[in-house]
Amino acid sequence: MTTPSLFDSIQVGELTLANRLVMAPLTRNRAPDAVPTALMAQYYTQRASAGLIISEATAISHQAQGYADVPGLYGTEQLDGWKRITHAVHQAGGTMVVQLWHVGRISHTSLQPEHQAPVAPSALRAKAKTVLIREGKPEFVETSTPRALLAEELPALVHSYQAAARNAVETAGFDGVEIHAANGYLLDQFMKDGSNHRRDDYGGRIANRCRLTLEVTRAVVGAIGGGRCGIRLSPVTTSGDAHDSEPQPLFNHLVQELATLNLAYVHVVEGITGGAREAPGQAFNYAELQQHYRQAGGRGAWMVNNGYDKAMAEEALASGADLVAFGRPFIANPDLVRRLKEGAALNPLDGATLYGGSAKGYTDYPALG
Repeated sequence: MTTPSLFDSIQVGELTLANRLVMAPLTRNRAPDAVPTALMAQYYTQRASAGLIISEATAISHQAQGYADVPGLYGTEQLDGWKRITHAVHQAGGTMVVQLWHVGRISHTSLQPEHQAPVAPSALRAKAKTVLIREGKPEFVETSTPRALLAEELPALVHSYQAAARNAVETAGFDGVEIHAANGYLLDQFMKDGSNHRRDDYGGRIANRCRLTLEVTRAVVGAIGGGRCGIRLSPVTTSGDAHDSEPQPLFNHLVQELATLNLAYVHVVEGITGGAREAPGQAFNYAELQQHYRQAGGRGAWMVNNGYDKAMAEEALASGADLVAFGRPFIANPDLVRRLKEGAALNPLDGATLYGGSAKGYTDYPALG
C-alpha cells in the first residue's frame, strides 16, 4: 500500500481537505472585546492553503473566557465577525473549523462576568498564568482561585457547548468544530485526577471523570453531526497545571468511548503542548492509544501534533497518522504548504509578537515571491 503524501487530498468526515497539513489552533489575543476583526480575516485567509484551518481557541460563553482579547462565539457581533472570516477563507479555497473552548480554572476574575471566580471541577487554583492586555501589551498574571461547579450546573454547561457548535456552523459559517478537551482547560480538568477531586458522578473512577467530555461530545454531535466534529486531547501535557496519575488507561478508555460517535477526527498532542515531545516521568504509548480507538470501531482521521517538521510528518503518515498539525511554522509562514512542498526555507518566528498587538508579527510575514 502506497504511503500517502502530506500533499494528498483526504476525506475527513464530511470535510474534503486539499492536503493533510493542518493549521493548529493558535491563540493570538487580537480580538478586543472578544469580537473577531478584519485583521483576523486577513491572517486566516493568508493561510487558506492549509488542508484544514483550526481556529484559535474560542470561548463558548463569557464564563468560558480566560485570556484577554480572545474571540467568542456567544454574541451577535462575534458571530458576524467570524462569518466574515469564514467567508473570506472559503473564497480563498480553504476549509475551517472553530475550536470550542471553556478554560475552566485557567482564568482571572477580571475576565469573568461580574468579576466572579472562575469555575472548575474542584476549588483548586492552577499553578499557571493567564494573559491580560494592559496598555496594549500582554502581561502574564497568576490565575485566580476557582469555585467548584455544582452537579446541577453541568447540563447547562453541556448545552452551551451544543449551542456554540450550532451557532458556529449554522450562523458563523464554519465547516465544523473541534472540542477543546486538552491543555489543562475545563474538560481536561474534569478528566485528570490532579484537578478533579470530586466525589459525585463526575469524579473518582475514570468513567466518571470522562463523563462530562463525553456528554459534551454527544451533544455537539447531536447538533451538527459527527462528520463535522473533531476533538483535541493532550494526555501528558503539563500546560495549565494538567496532570493525571495514570494517563494511559484514562485516555484509552476515553477514545474507546469516542469511537462510537463517528467523529471526523481525533487530534492528539504528543508530549507537552508547544514543548518537549516526551513529558518527564510520564511515559505514554500513542500507538496504543490509536489502536484502542481503531479496535473500538473509530473511523475518524487520526491527527498528530507537536514539533513536527516535514520529515517527521512524512514518517507519521507512514506509521498510520492521517493528518499532521503545524503550529508556530504557520504563524511565520502563511504559505507553509508551498514552502514544504518546494523545500523552501522557512521564515523565522518573532516571539515578541505572539500575543496581542497589531499587524506586526501577524499578517506581515512574507510569502514566497
